[in-house]
Amino acid sequence: MSRFLKGTALAALTLTAAAPAFADGYGLGREALPEEIAAWNLDIAPDGTGLPDGSGSVEDGEWIFSENCAVCHGEFAEGVDNWPKLAGGEDTLADKDPLKTVGSYWPYLSTVFDYVRRSMPFGAAQTLSDDDIYAITAYILYSNYLVEDDFVLSKDNFLDVEMPNAEGFIVDDRAKTEYPIFTEANACYENCKDDVEITMRATVLDVTPEETAEEEAALQEAAAETVVEPDTTDKAESAVDAAAEPAMEAPDPELVAAGENVFKKCKACHKVGEDAKNGTGPLLNGVVGHPAAQNADFKYSNGMKDAAAGGLVWDHEALTGYLTKPRDYIKGTKMSFAGLKKQDDIDAVIAYLSTFD
Repeated sequence: MSRFLKGTALAALTLTAAAPAFADGYGLGREALPEEIAAWNLDIAPDGTGLPDGSGSVEDGEWIFSENCAVCHGEFAEGVDNWPKLAGGEDTLADKDPLKTVGSYWPYLSTVFDYVRRSMPFGAAQTLSDDDIYAITAYILYSNYLVEDDFVLSKDNFLDVEMPNAEGFIVDDRAKTEYPIFTEANACYENCKDDVEITMRATVLDVTPEETAEEEAALQEAAAETVVEPDTTDKAESAVDAAAEPAMEAPDPELVAAGENVFKKCKACHKVGEDAKNGTGPLLNGVVGHPAAQNADFKYSNGMKDAAAGGLVWDHEALTGYLTKPRDYIKGTKMSFAGLKKQDDIDAVIAYLSTFD
């Protein structure tokens, strides 16, 4: 689109004097040529009309999405900063602050394909092939748990995909049912209030409220009065237990460095390090060698809780199985990542995670 606008601006400078047809107008630009209109006339209807030939798999879509979309929408379609989230939000539409994503809100898959094909990637619209767009759409569906990881989307099975909120919309009939009420003939000018006052304000529930000076002083006073009980652990016994445990061999520094690079695929959801906090996924400090689902502040999936109850420990073997294909290893896991394909990458990221206690 930007190239077309630049061309239009150039035409405005060169053709104004030579275009008498525009003498009575602004003298800018020209009528679009049929082929220029056709290039942007790419509408795809909910019934599939306008879909091009082609196909794309979830597997291919993961990498295409990572290269072209993840910088704004996250590796797993979870959104970056204020850019839109494309996955998640299941069962939130009735909440006061719903999360509207492709999986939770959009009624038609055609709008996903149409918008990606027409306008994405940002700043480079229409640089993707139709096969690429099918693959990206398939990956977005996978990120919303709507298809499996071996799914291949095409023109032939496009309408077979069931969108969860397909029946969640109604026809907008306000022009007939509501607008007439507010016409001049129906307006009421009796018993009106003298003044209009704001009686309450909308709030966003996940924003920390501002505290008054008095409240902050009270919190500081309460913190100062908090008594920290001394540690009553039998230190001698702890020392004996520690001596009985074999010391873990330090990981290869080169492998750790390689793992830090691989972890870039994970850091959109998982944090590590001194100031790490839970995000879309739990923080991963101390995960290697420890039981699963031990972070009390994170809401794990039922599948992960069941695995933990069954005694799952994140040793090298378990982490390898999970990182290869998370959804196969633990049914019902929240992690939408398709998995790492190279064993070297898996070994490297495990080595990297092992450096965080």
